[in-house]
Amino acid sequence: MPPFSPMKRRDLVAALRKLGFVGPFSGGKHEFMVRGQLVLTIPNPHRGDIGRDLLAAILKQAGIPRAEWESV
Repeated sequence: MPPFSPMKRRDLVAALRKLGFVGPFSGGKHEFMVRGQLVLTIPNPHRGDIGRDLLAAILKQAGIPRAEWESV
């Protein structure tokens, strides 16, 4: 998995797919990915990287510990 640092959206999506998520699917204002009953909102494409704070919030919503993110 990628280190816990700023990353491109496509790298985030690829990493989440490795963790069993499918998608992204179109939603209301944001796209989302699904794993079982969990629906994870992901940021829309934009020019800059996804920062550490936003990455931490996404991982918290997904229930993925930081150690698992960095070790898989």
